[in-house]
Amino acid sequence: MMNIRPETRDLFKKIFKVLAPPPNMTLSEWADKYRYLSPEAAARPGRWHTENTPYLREIMDAISDTAVKKVVAMLGAQLGKTEGLILNTIGYYMHFDPSPILVMQPTIDLGETFSKDRLTPMLRDTPVLRGKVNDKSRSSGNTILKKHFPGGHIAIVGANSPIGLRSRPIRILLADEIDGYPASAGEDGDPLYLVSKRIATFWNKKEVYVSTPTLKGTSKIEREYNNSTMEEWCVPCPVCGELQPLQWKHVLFDANNLDEISYSCKKCGCVSSEAEWKEHFTEGKYIAAHPERETRGFHVNSLASMFMDWKKIVQDFLTANEEKKKGNIETLKAWTNLNMAETWADGGEQVDEEALFKRREKYNCEVPADVLYLTAGVDTQDDRLEAEVVGWGVGAESWGIRYAVFYGDTTQEKVWNELDEFLLQTFERADGAKMKVICTCIDSGGHRANNVYKFCKARSARKVYAIRGQGGDVPYIKRPTKNNREKAYLFTLGVDAGKAILYDRLKVEPPEDETEETESIPGYCHFPRGRDRGYTREYFRGLTAEHKVLTYKKGVPVYEWRIKDAAHKRNEALDVRNYATAALEISNVTLKKPNSAGAAAPKRRTGRRRRSSGGVI
Repeated sequence: MMNIRPETRDLFKKIFKVLAPPPNMTLSEWADKYRYLSPEAAARPGRWHTENTPYLREIMDAISDTAVKKVVAMLGAQLGKTEGLILNTIGYYMHFDPSPILVMQPTIDLGETFSKDRLTPMLRDTPVLRGKVNDKSRSSGNTILKKHFPGGHIAIVGANSPIGLRSRPIRILLADEIDGYPASAGEDGDPLYLVSKRIATFWNKKEVYVSTPTLKGTSKIEREYNNSTMEEWCVPCPVCGELQPLQWKHVLFDANNLDEISYSCKKCGCVSSEAEWKEHFTEGKYIAAHPERETRGFHVNSLASMFMDWKKIVQDFLTANEEKKKGNIETLKAWTNLNMAETWADGGEQVDEEALFKRREKYNCEVPADVLYLTAGVDTQDDRLEAEVVGWGVGAESWGIRYAVFYGDTTQEKVWNELDEFLLQTFERADGAKMKVICTCIDSGGHRANNVYKFCKARSARKVYAIRGQGGDVPYIKRPTKNNREKAYLFTLGVDAGKAILYDRLKVEPPEDETEETESIPGYCHFPRGRDRGYTREYFRGLTAEHKVLTYKKGVPVYEWRIKDAAHKRNEALDVRNYATAALEISNVTLKKPNSAGAAAPKRRTGRRRRSSGGVI
């Protein structure tokens, strides 16, 4: 045994006493004593103070409680969840109880970003962690995604990578933003299920799931929370002391004066200011709906944040509400998820065919005066081509201009020549301007892909592009490739995202007031009367043929667009309008009224239009 001089041994003991956490120290106590925030991660770097995030204290202490095996946190934005629940936990176990730790992010790229921007700065700036990971030695085996320290290691994986989820013995699982995880890691199934199997052998295992929620029914964090103790963060009323969760319906504000925002107590009704409520946040506590359950689950919205004032939340709500009026519901969805930490109910979405048919209008011109651009969409079948020309105005207000069907064998040139003539024609606007289609999207799915590629390549100068639809949770428009026989531009279109956008717009209504005048009705969809236009009952039946339903794939809930009436499966009108909308996005034009300097845009009377009680004109 190596001989150590007494004075050296005493020095080591003093150092260990300073650096080593005492037994039974909770996570929040550890963070308050040892954790330092890095300049890259905080507006005010320096010592961590849990009193600045009082709603995190009980969650952090549940993580360090050996009797608790699983902790679920469904939180809003700007609540410090990554710093407080992910990074503090890593630091605690590295310092106090070295273990194999797995951090799972939605993708590998996000995992690398987490490692570089959050983990590395913490290891550098927190003294008790500094030097535990040797990144400078090539023989250490440390990489961006794996860090070794005495007694354990940190592995960082993406939920989209099946290989990263296999064969990793881990004790501590930290799953961040789980609602961003794919339904399946490749063909292997639910990534959360896969990784939970890696920790089954540890008697002292710990699972921590953290996320803001997304869609109701498919949200992973909501599902986990609903199977937990379901604890709500509650704060006392400044007047009567009643503990209550912070709810949006009790926030009071004047949209014209956001300098005075207050909150009314659900019990006594007294109205107090934001500052008065926040003075009592340190007295807040969690109240469980199911205290008998083993999994601890916590819910907090952004009204509890000490880093975001209520004015910002209200401003974001007002902006989201204005976007909703324009037919864009996505901003309000995001606000609900991020600020209220609530899921968005989006199931069973459908549009009334009869209501759309009855609101057709008499244009009294080929193209209404407010149309700025024309685009077209084309659906390809074995025996026909279906095409629509759509006019677009300010705020994506749209006008159906012409719907046409060209019958014939689509392997032959005749039907393609008819389509070409249709797309080449000039349309006359009410003011006499001659307009042409600026961009066209043609579906290349099915049996006629090469015919579509050949047609589009010869007309690429006219922005006639092939598209291929892809279902699921994918972006609306992906960058084009030329990976096809004809080397034509091919755009991948997220058809589910496109259908959601279209159905949101189909629900936009004009102002109720018959006398109200406006420059535009953002997102509103106009349709013309007249059989020669092609907007028959059959068109509207196809436009509204699908609805969004909640289903399950390998036990995982997902939303799918499905035909709502088995007796009517023709949905070409829906697809074609989707492609014409994609053509507008691809053309990247600005939907702004081109007026002379200082001139106001022409106003028109809007509102409920008086209609005849008859059928098709």
